[in-house]
Amino acid sequence: MHLTHDLELFPDHRVTQLLFKDVKNAAELRQCAMKGEVNGALINPTMLVNPFQVLVAANKAVHLQTIGKMKTRSLYSEIIFNLSPTNKISEAFKRFGISDGDESVMVVLVHNKDEPQPLSDIIARVKGQQVAVEDVSSLSNNTKIQKLYKVTPQEERCGTLLDAVVCRMATKDVV
Repeated sequence: MHLTHDLELFPDHRVTQLLFKDVKNAAELRQCAMKGEVNGALINPTMLVNPFQVLVAANKAVHLQTIGKMKTRSLYSEIIFNLSPTNKISEAFKRFGISDGDESVMVVLVHNKDEPQPLSDIIARVKGQQVAVEDVSSLSNNTKIQKLYKVTPQEERCGTLLDAVVCRMATKDVV
């Protein structure tokens, strides 16, 4: 149900993703996250193409934390910010963070390889049905994603939507 990856460039770190649908307490979860009571990033999965997109954002966040160059206050807010194609933090939270009325949520945890995965607390907090992370595309709104990332039909003919999204995420600091 959950997906855990080791970060190759940071061998002591792991990223675990959990996906929930039919969530009934998004407002409560959002409030807990804002108070720092939830130790994870709460992401709106309708703006995600693939779990790889989250892995890229998490890897970049760990890197920026390691070198002391984060643009936000926490590792988890940095993950949400790194999903965005723009450098506007507030816009990133509006588009990629969860809202009070959301019915699905992707939870992203970054933890040390040696420590046990802190999943039970998160699973207990979310009032919804846990589903396989690989099913995130069934919750995606590709039209909104294409518009936000300004993906052209020409681009999609020579690559995938995921390719275009990850490219935008990776180059936003350069462009």
